[in-house]
Amino acid sequence: MALTNSQTLPFGTLSIAMVTLFHADGSVDFDATAQLANQLVDDGCDSLVISGTTGETSTLEDQEKEDLFRVVVEAVGGRAKVIAGTGTNHTSHSIEMAQRAARAGVDGQLVVTPYYNKPTQAGVLAHFEAVAEATDLPIMIYDIPGRSGIPIHTETMIRLADNPKIVALKDAKADFAEITRVLANTTLDVYSGDDGLTLPWMIAGAVGVVSVSAQVATAQFRALVDAAAAGDVTTARRIHFELDPVVRAVMTHIPGAVSAKQILRRQGLIPNAAVRLPLVGPTAVEMETVLADLAEAGMNFDRPRSTRTADGAPA
Repeated sequence: MALTNSQTLPFGTLSIAMVTLFHADGSVDFDATAQLANQLVDDGCDSLVISGTTGETSTLEDQEKEDLFRVVVEAVGGRAKVIAGTGTNHTSHSIEMAQRAARAGVDGQLVVTPYYNKPTQAGVLAHFEAVAEATDLPIMIYDIPGRSGIPIHTETMIRLADNPKIVALKDAKADFAEITRVLANTTLDVYSGDDGLTLPWMIAGAVGVVSVSAQVATAQFRALVDAAAAGDVTTARRIHFELDPVVRAVMTHIPGAVSAKQILRRQGLIPNAAVRLPLVGPTAVEMETVLADLAEAGMNFDRPRSTRTADGAPA
């Protein structure tokens, strides 16, 4: 899949699971969020997920989410796809959020497996079909058993793919055999939901990635996705190895929302790194580990000067 064709896909090829920015008092900083969205699109992403896990969806109020959808659509609509994170573990609430997202003018929605309730596969199927019925928005299903508590079985995914509004899958199950079956038996646009698995998933037939790490290394991820789509495995492999320490820095030591904000602040792209409880800023030791990984990737920043700050703001 070439870059020139990426906008023909409902969700693009390089989608960034974007952070939500806050003022020091904890309120949403809509202006800074819009500015970051513009920067990420300028740097090469063609899709943004708003109010996903990395966007701290669990601590956002419904109206804040709807306002965020609208603000980002106004900022980058027409230049990139805007995907609303609408999924909850309550079907009627998910339907309400889907309807709010549609009113805000987004291009599609990311709907996660109902978490905590641990429904049967019949319940999973009924949940997604009910959300799909509620609006005309195309849906990307988000299969992440590590957070939801249950997987979406491949047989269920194949049945869901028959729904014309369910067009894509963000796969964070890290099971190559199962994703192979989905690719072989559906027409879903599959996206890697694990940053470090972008290359193998795309070689198997995925169209791209929904990435947290890409917001701190957008141009490199753009190059990786384009090389993999073009079948240039040599280039894609080289970039994959170059990005490995970046992915480790963002994804393995502290929550991705925390690490991404810390790095973005050091890059001068956001005014502060504030997060909402129960997330907190990193300790100096935690941040030292993140910065060491970044240094391995050639991204050098000053070492932290303080221990944990509850709001994640700079020392």
